Amino acid sequence: MRRVHNFNAGPAALPLAVLEQAQAELLDFHGSGMSILEMSHRSKAFDKVIGEAEQNLRELLNIPSSYKVLFQQGGASLQFAMVPLNLRPAGASADYLVNGAWGRAAFKDAQKQGKARLAGSSEATNYDRTPEQVDYDPQAAYLHFTSNETIHGVQFQQEPQPPAGVPLVCDMSSDILSRPIEVARYGLIYAGAQKNAGPAGVTLVIVNEELLARTPKDLPVMLDYRLQAEAGSMHNTPPVFAVYIVGLVLKWLKAEGGLKAMAQRNQEKATLIYRVIDQSGGFYRGHAMPKERSLMNVTFRLPSEELEATFARQAEAADLVGLKGHRSVGGIRASLYNALPVEAAQALAEFMREFQRRQG
Repeated sequence: MRRVHNFNAGPAALPLAVLEQAQAELLDFHGSGMSILEMSHRSKAFDKVIGEAEQNLRELLNIPSSYKVLFQQGGASLQFAMVPLNLRPAGASADYLVNGAWGRAAFKDAQKQGKARLAGSSEATNYDRTPEQVDYDPQAAYLHFTSNETIHGVQFQQEPQPPAGVPLVCDMSSDILSRPIEVARYGLIYAGAQKNAGPAGVTLVIVNEELLARTPKDLPVMLDYRLQAEAGSMHNTPPVFAVYIVGLVLKWLKAEGGLKAMAQRNQEKATLIYRVIDQSGGFYRGHAMPKERSLMNVTFRLPSEELEATFARQAEAADLVGLKGHRSVGGIRASLYNALPVEAAQALAEFMREFQRRQG
């Protein structure tokens, strides 16, 4: 069996142990005589799957009992609309910090439905850092930020501090479960699973119960956090297989030592790559400011676009796949999510040194 080093930004690498377990259970799930892809989402078997997934997520993130956990569909992009629909009362405004393409997309969606205010942005420096100048509205319905920008490779090293009484809302799609966080500091966290938590098709939402009282009563059911919470994420058929894989990933994370162990491992992987960049004499040029570099997505440029194309092509031939930068910014991007082993980062670092030796 051939397994490449998978640096894709999402859908991304899944733990091999998870894939092997899913393979072993695919035809006959726990003696049921059918695949989990075939069974009812109302069955006792799936009720146990989603229940265990929620419980393990709560344990890993130390989620307070006053928070609801939802398994939603539509990706994090749907949450760009659901957050203001549910949390911004009529006539109120919401604050947004923008440090990359996904934060900008969330802000634009919020503007379509009501008042949204840019509290800070790093667009002037091509999103190479988090916003340095911020101006918060103490009356804002919430403050939204994106903890890690996959396209530009910029990561908040700590949460912004909103004014007293303003809930903090975070798109944590690309770094959830990569390090410990204090959930109680947030009003709502959402995250597409396909980076660190599982496959594409399910989005995790963690929301303080107090905020559910804000949900208007006339929202469509599938866009209503309160009704989704009351139905236990099963008002309609949930993405059964995606939830199942998330459950396996969460068990794997616990077996690997939890989020402190993941944070140490992710730091080790990122250090391997950033060290090569910093020691290259300018041959490799990192996009993000060093103090706010992402541990999840290492973005960098080479002296020319031709060299970047050659780098990506030769890397893929060496089984280092998914390194081409996002189409909107170009360059090279190495995504180092939880499931990527340290050995893959070591292989990339060695390839980078050798490529510079041959091309530099």
